[in-house]
Amino acid sequence: MTRSALIVIDVQESFRHMPYWSETDLPVYLKQQQALIDGCVKAGVPVVQIFHTEEHGEFSMGSGQVRALEGLSINPNVTFHKRYHSALAGTPLAAWLAAQGIGRLIISGIRTEQCCETTTRQASDSGFEVDYVSEATLTFAMTHARSGRVYTPQEIRERTELVLEGRFARIVSVAEAIGALRDRAAA
Repeated sequence: MTRSALIVIDVQESFRHMPYWSETDLPVYLKQQQALIDGCVKAGVPVVQIFHTEEHGEFSMGSGQVRALEGLSINPNVTFHKRYHSALAGTPLAAWLAAQGIGRLIISGIRTEQCCETTTRQASDSGFEVDYVSEATLTFAMTHARSGRVYTPQEIRERTELVLEGRFARIVSVAEAIGALRDRAAA
């Protein structure tokens, strides 16, 4: 049986200070993210919290914003700080996962198409099985630089699911991710 770990990426107060921040999808996202965390904790699955950091601004350690997003209750087994998009790039995460005998990652967090997708791709290419829980990811509207078209968070989420499914990850709901943990434990 492959051991799993929940990866909670960049769910941090830093984002509230970004010009693209929107509260629109936040209540639903927080509910789904919390349900995933609680389900993993109940199943005995380690929870890994990842924070993005930068030298300056709201993502710097000195800003006081590199902390869990208000409204989220999380008590991680381990926390790592990253400087790149992927949680596996330049951090001891891969070594920690190997030491724990973990071969399957459950990916969640902020932003759907950015750090969550990038971590998923690198994890898959590194030999991990990946369950991508898109309903436990959050993103924001984006404007295409050339066409000016505005893509909604839902369109971005669907595009991410399209490019990850079957290539880099299995796209699952919170209920499916938790159900799979119960099924694996019973096997």
